[in-house]
Amino acid sequence: MPYAIYDQVAAALSTDGAEAALTQLADHLRSAARYHELCDALLMRARLRLGLPIIMTQPLDDLRDPVRTQMENACIEIYREVGTLLLRAGRVREGWMYLRPVGERPEVAKELAQLTPNAENVDALLELAIHEGVAPRWGFELLLRERGMCNSITMYDGVMSQRPLRDRRAVAGLLVQHLYQELVRNIRGDIQRRKGETANEESLAALIRDRAWLFDEMNYHVDASHLAAVVRFALTLVDPAELRLAAELTDYGQRLHDQYKYAGHPPFEDVYPSHGLFFRAQLGEQVDEALVYFQAQADATDPTTEGTEASEVYVALLARLERFDAALEAAAKYWPPGSRLTGFAPSLLELGHLAHKNDRLATICRDREDLVGYVAGLLNGATAECRMSKSE
Repeated sequence: MPYAIYDQVAAALSTDGAEAALTQLADHLRSAARYHELCDALLMRARLRLGLPIIMTQPLDDLRDPVRTQMENACIEIYREVGTLLLRAGRVREGWMYLRPVGERPEVAKELAQLTPNAENVDALLELAIHEGVAPRWGFELLLRERGMCNSITMYDGVMSQRPLRDRRAVAGLLVQHLYQELVRNIRGDIQRRKGETANEESLAALIRDRAWLFDEMNYHVDASHLAAVVRFALTLVDPAELRLAAELTDYGQRLHDQYKYAGHPPFEDVYPSHGLFFRAQLGEQVDEALVYFQAQADATDPTTEGTEASEVYVALLARLERFDAALEAAAKYWPPGSRLTGFAPSLLELGHLAHKNDRLATICRDREDLVGYVAGLLNGATAECRMSKSE
């Protein structure tokens, strides 16, 4: 640090006072990219403005309001500035140390997207984007480019189950699209090599429709474990375009040799046909067949010993088809009181709300000795009636 700054700060203090000296110090530290020290300088200036000691010897929690709240707000602004500066400088982990308590993940995600990944920062970027949940889809795009599908599948299984549904859907959609495009490229290449033809079909379904020979001699075009995993991840999807891709992936999977077909768990024991039914029903295809199949799977499963997964899938499908009354009744039938659900389907309370059957929800909850649910149904019904009367 140039010694001139010492004299400049001292002169500012003598001429214009303490705040001017701290402002000059902050400006110098900012231009010199000394961001941790900048944070200290800005905190000192914030304390000065609030009439607090420049050097604090007591915790922030010991302050009284409104000063405590004012200082907390000042800290947030300072951490936001310093964290963003560090992030833009490529010092990802250091920046997140300041930005984590600020809690503005969308803004941090925008900053991440502006960075250029390299060998030095890629691990930190993946940690922040995926493990910290700042930008999961962007993080998986980076992971696919840098580490490939195998690592991405492992990461999804290890991390995404704890993430919000919207994040899981976003990443699952990305993985479906990536694997689908990989399959299309590989199949086109296989056709060119084996037949000397240029395949002009755009979709996976069209490419394999009249080419059974593609699967001769146990041939395959993508890692079978990757295919099975991505099809499983796709259960979260609701976007029609992504569901169509997922359904075509199951069509491809069904044509593979049995050696490449992994066994699943009820209600997806026969992995590709059952997943295909689930996806296509949401596209308005084979709806009755799918409902019969998944209801039978729910009927055949004892939730007390085998869990509620099969019945949750059936309830979820009814809900996605917007048959909320039926979904509510199915949930009441198949889910034992107090059972631990996986969260795949909407809850009883959500289904009662979606079906606009608050009285029925209250009755179901009373029969199940669920006092909280009973009261929620009564109150939700009462507030809904109140809103309707006001609108009239």
